[in-house]
Amino acid sequence: MVAPERALCGLIFAVEEAQDRPGTLVASLPFGGMTLLEYQIRLLAGIGAEQVLVAVGKVTPQFLAAIERAGRGQLKVDIVRSAEEAAEKVLRDADVLVLADGLVTIDPVMERMAAEPHAALLVTDDAESPAAIERLDMRHCWAGIARIETRHLAQIANMPEDYDFQSALLRVAAQSGALQVSLAPGWARAGHAVERSGEGLATRNDAVLAALSDRRTIWADRWVFTRTARFVLPQLMAREVPDWAALVLGAVVSVAALLTILAGWEGVGALVALFATLSFATAASHAALRGEEIRARKTELAVLVLLGLLLTAVGWREFRAIGTGVPLLLAGGGIALQLLVERVPVLRRRWWANAAGQLLVFSPFALFGHATLGLGAVTLYALATLTAAIEGLRDKS
Repeated sequence: MVAPERALCGLIFAVEEAQDRPGTLVASLPFGGMTLLEYQIRLLAGIGAEQVLVAVGKVTPQFLAAIERAGRGQLKVDIVRSAEEAAEKVLRDADVLVLADGLVTIDPVMERMAAEPHAALLVTDDAESPAAIERLDMRHCWAGIARIETRHLAQIANMPEDYDFQSALLRVAAQSGALQVSLAPGWARAGHAVERSGEGLATRNDAVLAALSDRRTIWADRWVFTRTARFVLPQLMAREVPDWAALVLGAVVSVAALLTILAGWEGVGALVALFATLSFATAASHAALRGEEIRARKTELAVLVLLGLLLTAVGWREFRAIGTGVPLLLAGGGIALQLLVERVPVLRRRWWANAAGQLLVFSPFALFGHATLGLGAVTLYALATLTAAIEGLRDKS
C-alpha cells in the first residue's frame, strides 16, 4: 500500500536586522517589487505549501504590513516566536521546509528540496560562498534550506530557552541523519544566497531576473524581449512604479501601433508594436517574479492578440493599396498557423516561432516598404514551426 503524501509547511526565519538599515528586518527589505518575506512566501506557495510559519524576534510596522499582504491569498501565514509555539501551530503529520533568515533563492531549488521524501539539508562545500551560513562538518556548510519533520520542532521546544532557534534546528536535522543535497553551480549563479543588506538584495534581484529570462526557450524572448525587460524592470521597481503600469502602457501603445498602420505607416507601426511587446514582456516578467504564473501567461497572451490584430491591419491596408486579396490571405494564413503552433502540446525549440518572434520577423519588411513580403515571411515561419511541432508529436508517440 502506498503511503499518502505528507502535507508541506514552510518555516521562514525573520530575526536579523539589515546591516545597512538599523532597525529594519532583512525580511522586510524590498525585493522583486515586494518584500523579501513576501517573495519567500510566494516561493513556498509555488511548491504547494499549505501553511507558512514566520519565526520572529521583534515585529516592526513594515514587517506587519508584509505579513498582512502575504496573508491575503489562500496560504495561511502565522507568526511564531519560539520552537514551542511553532510545534503547536504546525500542521500535524507534515514536513517542514525551512528557509534561513535573509535567504534569496529560485523556484528550481525549492522544487528540488520539496521533492525530497525525507529530511534533507541543502549544503555547499565552498565556505566563502554567499550561500554558506553555518558549518556542518569539516567540508560542508548549510546553504539556507532544510527539509525537516515536525518532530524536530518538538525536540527543540524541550531545549533551554537560551538556544538559537535556527541554529538548533539545523543541528537537530543534521544529527538525525538528514540527506545532504549539494548546491548546484547554476543555482548559485542564478542568485541563491543569503543577504543581510538592501544593496545586496538589489544585486540578487538582478540575478533572479536573469534566471527567469534564461528559462525562456524561444529566441525572441530569451535574447531580445525578456533580456531587455531584465534591465527595465529593476528601474521600475526602484521608482516604485505600480506593477500594472507596464501592462497598461503595452495596451495603449498597441492601440497606437494599430492606428499608425491603418494610417499607412506600416513600418513605424511595426516598430511601435515592438515597444508594446517589450512593455508586455516587462509586465510578464514582473508577474513571474511575484509568482503569479497565471497572470504572466495571460500577459504573454496579449502579445499573441497584438500579432493577430497587427497582421489583420496590415493585410487590410495592403489590400486597399494594391487591390488584390493576397495580403489578406497571407495575414489570415499567418494568424491561423500561429494559433495552431500555440496549441501543439510539445516542448518548444529555440528557433520556433512565437508571437514576439513573428513581430521581429515582420518589422524589417514593413520598415523597408515590403509589408506584403513580411506577411509571407510570417506565414512561412509559422508553417515551418507547425511542421516541426507535428514531427515532434510523432516522435513522442
